[in-house]
Amino acid sequence: MAKLRCLVSAGPTREFFDPVRFISNPSSGKMGYAIADAAASLGWDVTLVSGPVSLPCPENVARVDVVSAQDMYEAIAARFDSCDILIMSAAVSDYRPKFRAGSKVKKDKLELVVAMEPTVDILKTVAARKKSGQFVVGFAAETNDVENYARGKMRAKNCDMMVANKVGEPGGGFMSDDNRVILLKRDGWREAVGPCLKTEIARRIVAVVAEAY
Repeated sequence: MAKLRCLVSAGPTREFFDPVRFISNPSSGKMGYAIADAAASLGWDVTLVSGPVSLPCPENVARVDVVSAQDMYEAIAARFDSCDILIMSAAVSDYRPKFRAGSKVKKDKLELVVAMEPTVDILKTVAARKKSGQFVVGFAAETNDVENYARGKMRAKNCDMMVANKVGEPGGGFMSDDNRVILLKRDGWREAVGPCLKTEIARRIVAVVAEAY
C-alpha cells in the first residue's frame, strides 16, 4: 500500500456566546480517533483535526487541535489540497451565535432569544474543489430516514462515500463505544456494519477506502 496522506476530522465544535458559554453537541470524538488510528496502522500519513475531546492522540498521528467550526474549516481547507483522502467524521456545529460578547455577560443581562447564523459547510466547501485521485468520505448523523438522507448528502456534497449513522437512541452514536452504520458509495454499493465497537467500524471504513486505491 502506498503511503497515502489521510486527513481526518473528529469530535465536536464549540460556538461561543461569551468567553464562558457556548453551544455544542455530544460528540466524543471516538469514531474519528479510531479512524485515524486504523489509517495510521496501515502506514498512512495521518493528520487528525480534532475538536475539544478527552482522548489521547493515536500513535503516529499528527493532531491539530481546534475549537470552533471556523477553526476546523481553516485547518481542513489549508491541508485538503495536499491530502489523498479526507474523512470528515467530526460533528460540526451548523449554527453559531451571531454576536459574541468579549466578556462574561451577567446572568440578569442574558438575552433569552439569541440571533444565530450558519457556520461554513466544511465538507461541501472543500469537496467542491476535489481533484482527480482524491477520495472524500462524509458522515450523516440522522434520527430518521437515515439512508435516504445520507444518499442525498453524498450527492449534494460531492462525496465518494458516506457513513450513515442513526443517532438519538440508546446503544450507539454519540458518546458510546459501540455503533451501527451503513456505508454507501456513489456507484450504489452498500454495506451495513455493526452493531459492534467503533474501532471495528473504523477498520472497515479504512479498508473500504483502501480498496479504492
